[in-house]
Amino acid sequence: MTALLSSLESGVLSLTLNRPEKRNALNAELIEALHQAFERADLDAGVRVILLRGAGKDFCAGADLDELLASANQSVTENERAALQLGSLFERMRTLPKPVLAMVHGRALAGGAGLATAGDLVLAGAGAQLGYPEIQRGFVPAMVMALLRRAAGEKVALDLALTGRLLSADEAERAGLVSRVFPDEELETSTFELAVQLAGSSGTAIALTKQLFYQMDGSTLTEGIARGAQVNAVARTTPDFRDAIARFLKR
Repeated sequence: MTALLSSLESGVLSLTLNRPEKRNALNAELIEALHQAFERADLDAGVRVILLRGAGKDFCAGADLDELLASANQSVTENERAALQLGSLFERMRTLPKPVLAMVHGRALAGGAGLATAGDLVLAGAGAQLGYPEIQRGFVPAMVMALLRRAAGEKVALDLALTGRLLSADEAERAGLVSRVFPDEELETSTFELAVQLAGSSGTAIALTKQLFYQMDGSTLTEGIARGAQVNAVARTTPDFRDAIARFLKR
């Protein structure tokens, strides 16, 4: 069975984690398939938005426990190399110039929660749960902590990392881990409508906005304004901007 399914409609590339019998747990095969899919999406002009989702009852339960158990017999160097395969996937999602939407239903746990929050927008069903229960398994929510701390802030992030407690979709939204919550029965339709809306927007403006947003992470106010001025100046020279202003003035 193919670990990752893909389909393209209206400029939206849907990538479906397809290990439902394992609750879409992340193994080496699936992580590599995601790397390749994002690389192809970056180069394909027909792809304007990426929608990440899971097959079956859950979005993603985190790392594959069989692979995780086997890693106990590997060297630190080997394990670090394997861990960076997932960590670099989070970075790839952030550096991709096209928006990545994560549609979360069921549970998103540990690395699965990290995969969701690495997305630019996280759309969750009302019945979804997110959490980082690694500590309950004698493990550390290590790489995901870089995302968790940025999204939720110091106190909430450390609470979640130390206790491993799960958040409901509404709690995750209040904590800053989820962008919007939809009724479960409306999640798929509402998420796809949003994805199509973004696909119809200026690709150049979206790419510049996303790039600037993440570049501002950790910047001072002065640095942020300076970067903003540079992007503002570039944006004014793009064909998308000129066409949009011309259309507006013709109203």
